Amino acid sequence: MSYPKVAIIVLNWNGIDDTLECLESLKKITYPNYEVVVVDNGSGGEDVRILKEKFGDYIHIIENDKNYGFAEGNNIGIRYALSAFEPAYFLLLNNDTIVAPDLLSELIKIAESDDRIGIIGPKIYYQNFKGRNNVIWFAGGKIRWWRRCVYQHVGKDDDDRPEYQNTSEVDLVSGAAMMLKRRTINELSLLNPQYFLGAEDVEYCIRARKRGLKVVYVPSAKVWHKVGKSKARRAPGFEFIGNHYRLVRNNFPIYVYFYQLFLLPFLLLEGFGSYIIRKSSNESLARLLSRFSRF
Repeated sequence: MSYPKVAIIVLNWNGIDDTLECLESLKKITYPNYEVVVVDNGSGGEDVRILKEKFGDYIHIIENDKNYGFAEGNNIGIRYALSAFEPAYFLLLNNDTIVAPDLLSELIKIAESDDRIGIIGPKIYYQNFKGRNNVIWFAGGKIRWWRRCVYQHVGKDDDDRPEYQNTSEVDLVSGAAMMLKRRTINELSLLNPQYFLGAEDVEYCIRARKRGLKVVYVPSAKVWHKVGKSKARRAPGFEFIGNHYRLVRNNFPIYVYFYQLFLLPFLLLEGFGSYIIRKSSNESLARLLSRFSRF
């Protein structure tokens, strides 16, 4: 097996505890040829100082003057990596994740097996789902334009059953742990910075598939995700609705866009319900809003 260089790009925004845990898991990776780029997206505390003191030369750290969001924050890391050490692969990784030691080895093994593979992603578990760490959060993604949300996670909230064990082409992989080939970036350029947080990964996968590149889910590569930590640190807002309609307008036929406009009340209800669920200590109210907001 060859060992092409991988740039792992981790964004940090006022999430130092999660970022430290993520980086500690990366230090256990068995793959021999990778670099870690940490992009601090304008954190307000001592995050950069702590990262430098704890990890030193193990990481390349970029200090942004403000929070550029997920897409442009990752773009900044990609540009740096291209100029600093010209990697063959880029792994975009949320800071609130923990990785298996063989993550890169498993991803690279599949990525190198087919020149047409452009984007690749691991199986992602909840880090803590009611005390369990073997419940699936993401096992590939599907595009379903007639649904309230045009993209869905396969296997979400399910046990790790046999149907999730096969390497397969999918419509999308999650930006929480998404590996890109250098060729993919050469062909598609970078993530769309119009998306501050959310849907940029979906659009990138759609663009790749339109160019004839494969998007592949690899279940033998594993990541655990503290779902919602990054969004929970942000002030409440409905920017995800703007991202949703931007995604549909940019990538789907016009009739899909108008159909999705018809579903806008459901999206607004879900946005309100999600906020209440995060903030409410009333579990029965949270469950009711969650059930009512689904479509």
